[in-house]
Amino acid sequence: MVLEREHWTTRLGFILAAAGSAVGLGNIWRFPFITGQMGGAMFLLIYLVTVILIGYPLMVTEITLGKKAQKNPLGTFKELAPDTPWWLVGALVILTAFIIMSYYSVVAGWAMHYSVESATGLPEEEHGAEFLDHVSGMWMPALYHAIFMALTAGIVALGVVKGIQRTVKLLMPVLFILILVVIGRALTLDGAMEGLEFYLSPELGDVTIESLNAAIGQAFFTLSLGMGIIITYGSYLDDEENVADNAASVVGLDTLIAILAGFAIFPAVFAMGFDPAEGAGLTFITLPAVFAEMPAGSFFGFLFFVLLTIAALTSAISLTEVVVSWLIDEYGWARMKAAALIGTLMFLFGIPPILGYGAWDGFEFYGMDILDTYDFWADSVMLPLGGLLVAIFAGYVFKANNVADEANRTAEKIKVGKWFSPLVRYLIPIAIAVIITINLWETFVGPIF
Repeated sequence: MVLEREHWTTRLGFILAAAGSAVGLGNIWRFPFITGQMGGAMFLLIYLVTVILIGYPLMVTEITLGKKAQKNPLGTFKELAPDTPWWLVGALVILTAFIIMSYYSVVAGWAMHYSVESATGLPEEEHGAEFLDHVSGMWMPALYHAIFMALTAGIVALGVVKGIQRTVKLLMPVLFILILVVIGRALTLDGAMEGLEFYLSPELGDVTIESLNAAIGQAFFTLSLGMGIIITYGSYLDDEENVADNAASVVGLDTLIAILAGFAIFPAVFAMGFDPAEGAGLTFITLPAVFAEMPAGSFFGFLFFVLLTIAALTSAISLTEVVVSWLIDEYGWARMKAAALIGTLMFLFGIPPILGYGAWDGFEFYGMDILDTYDFWADSVMLPLGGLLVAIFAGYVFKANNVADEANRTAEKIKVGKWFSPLVRYLIPIAIAVIITINLWETFVGPIF
């Protein structure tokens, strides 16, 4: 049975959905703590260059491939390179989306938990212990994980227009308003300017191979590249839709939110005398303590974690849609049945990372706990590998000039120029290959530099 394919009803619907996918924990949680670890302003500058030279060309590529094939990632490679093994790239990015969503939902559950806890206003000294108590438990993290996963699968089950498009049209403006409110409060704190200087005054000495590696990894994670989302969302575009303009809008909106997250966090962190290089705990340990010391801190802490949960939800919808669309396209499954099955499987696959902080505490894979192991393979290996293979396919199999021609066929304000082919054929594959090699070498062998 061939099912009629849904399409976005408006350009804004696609832009908000794709940007909502890109705007998630990667922007509000991951970007600030990595920026803090990597020294602040110089990492921000490196990240922006990475987004322009790697993120935007790959965004154009993935939208174009999906729009051309009108299929899920696996079906896209089957359609554009029939009777070849390239369908395995589609399988890889679908698997990547599945793995990421399984632990992404766990972390999103932490944000939901803190939305509740922040409203009660815990004393500052309890935040570290409270976080460890929560994540080391079993039932409460699993409950929040289940609630978040059920909410995500339910939205996906409603369909592209009634579920995804309608939800992101509501949530994205709310997210933007919330982040502006939190920024407004952070910038009024005494000592906030020190945080802005850390964030906006780059020093050349802060450029390292680690910061370059982190910038490329962050670009993939936050722009939803290499995990099939953009190919899938591109496949829901009508034939007359413009690719380059839409890609620029998505990349620009995502980057804006990431930058704004820094304005929300670093002024507050410095104003209260905390360490910006706290790492992953910056969001779940340091920030609650920051809010606890602020006037009306419980209210603004509550707003921040609601913001974090909304951002996570807009990305989770797209991760789940990648796998659901595969079942619908390839096997003719009803959307509700596919969403229910995939949501259940993602929930079950997310249980080990929860147990890794509790009953299975002590498990290590080269010094990483279970959640970090999931994240390493998905974020440091599978995501960039998917991007590398997509770039090679676009540059040498489908041909870079064909991608550019297809993208420019309905061009309006922006056109893909001669710069596109050398980036996709040479710079992007080489840069990604180097980063994958460094990640694997430093994990299994030791530091290179």
